[in-house]
Amino acid sequence: IAGFDVQLRGTIEAQIANAADELAYNAHDLDDGLQAELIHLEDLKQVELWREVCDLAGWSTVKMDDVSRHLIIRELIGLQVGDVIQESVRRLDALKPQSPQDVQRHHEPVIAHSARMQRLNRQLKDFLYENMYFHFRVARMAKRAERFVEEIFTSLMQDPRQLPKPYQARLERTDVRRVVADYIAAMTDRGALLEYRRLFDPLMRP
Repeated sequence: IAGFDVQLRGTIEAQIANAADELAYNAHDLDDGLQAELIHLEDLKQVELWREVCDLAGWSTVKMDDVSRHLIIRELIGLQVGDVIQESVRRLDALKPQSPQDVQRHHEPVIAHSARMQRLNRQLKDFLYENMYFHFRVARMAKRAERFVEEIFTSLMQDPRQLPKPYQARLERTDVRRVVADYIAAMTDRGALLEYRRLFDPLMRP
């Protein structure tokens, strides 16, 4: 940590990972919102990037099935991947870095979307915030998940004997709060729901 220079940007590998994450989040969140019917197709027409990928996919009907949705999301990912590659090549050609440090000291990322795609992505993200992330159903699901995790944590803290044996073995050398937190953190969404039922459903096998 002492040798870490806060003035340096991430390595080119880190910039690639960051661009890929951002691209994937937008595409998959849009896909999830459509699948859960949190997002309405009529509202999406105001999003320029959505109209563009629909044209690329050749989709123009009023109803969307699973095949059409997958095709459009694939077009969205493909369009963005192509854009970030083209723009990154342009930036690297202009910079002509001779070392990894040249990339990190540059005044802007070398792995990035074009200015146009950044604008389109910003519009899409604003749409997702307004129509999905703050949707009342999403808020309810988040609150429900929060309650599940809190109740699992409380139950295991009150009686750590409910923990699986490998986690119980850690209790001799590690604080119980850390052990319980690690156990819960390792769960998938489905696993957390199953654990909740095991702890609180009298008809569920422990």
